[in-house]
Amino acid sequence: MIAVRVVVFLAGLTLVFGILVSALRTFVLPRGVPDRLNRLVFQSTRKLFDMRTSRARSYAERDRAMALYAPVSLLVLPFVWLVLVGAGCSCLFWALGMPSWSEAIQASGSSLLTLGFAQIGSLPRALVAFFEAMVGLGLVALLIAYLPTMYSAWSRREEAVALLEVRAGSPPSAVELIIRFRRIGGLDRLPELWEAWEVWFANVDETHTSLFPLSFFRSPSPNRSWVTAAGAILDAAALANSAVDVPHHASADLCLRAGYVALRNIALFFRIPFDPHPEPYDAVSVAREEFEEACGRMASAGVPLKPDRNQAWHEFAGWRVNYDAVLVGLAAMTMAPEAPWSSDRSIRRLGRTQRRRRWSRRPGR
Repeated sequence: MIAVRVVVFLAGLTLVFGILVSALRTFVLPRGVPDRLNRLVFQSTRKLFDMRTSRARSYAERDRAMALYAPVSLLVLPFVWLVLVGAGCSCLFWALGMPSWSEAIQASGSSLLTLGFAQIGSLPRALVAFFEAMVGLGLVALLIAYLPTMYSAWSRREEAVALLEVRAGSPPSAVELIIRFRRIGGLDRLPELWEAWEVWFANVDETHTSLFPLSFFRSPSPNRSWVTAAGAILDAAALANSAVDVPHHASADLCLRAGYVALRNIALFFRIPFDPHPEPYDAVSVAREEFEEACGRMASAGVPLKPDRNQAWHEFAGWRVNYDAVLVGLAAMTMAPEAPWSSDRSIRRLGRTQRRRRWSRRPGR
């Protein structure tokens, strides 16, 4: 009997320690480290939301349902932690001499919720009760401190996404962005835009892995998404480098690199597959005909274009190949609203496949 109690004690201690490590990775560790329990909670909640959205008749209805996905999952997570901590400490109480499992569970619940109605008894059991109360209060305190940080990062992200609607339309379009800058005589100010979005990509790279639920927090407007905004900026920079006849500026190159590095890091966190070393002539989801149509629209609006259209296409595709797969995959995972050259092809080609892909530890770079 003593051996059984020792095994149960060690099992309960391991469970509580595992929960503390999970909370540490989620709330404290300033880097993106996937956690199995977090992944299981978010995947299980996503299945319930997928069942709901599968019956939706329009994107607006799906968007309303998915707007609750990240908040609900985030609130379910500490509830699961508390339940498991209670289960682990029930094992500790029983192993330390509680007469029955019923009394051990009552003692654990009383300690975890600081109710104080259960008779604890001996000093070792009292120490477990004190420890469990501190863990329960600590988890709640961490969640309270975590939410303002997350919403602050969300607000910074959405400010730039909202401003892009003025510059690139709704849904955002790379072609529309360049045309609008041409209309106001502002093509020479595009480098300022690339510099601002280079910083935005760096912030998104950091926050959407260390605060991974942010990836699923949706924009206030159903027609906006951080994924489609990122795609519009990257495509606009690629078009400016390849097809638009303006002086080349290094800020466009830096914005493109910051963008595809950020999207790749987020894709690695969520295990979205892509080729980390693509060749310039690898296929992309944007067809040559779509590129030609975009150039035709820009030419009709008075945008100066480079004369060698064939070379322009190869240069554009050479940039696009660096972020094509991850952009489409993230658009599918987040169920982004339809936008040209990003979520429109995730809807056609990927459907639910990427959204159901398992998350795992990010491989080394």
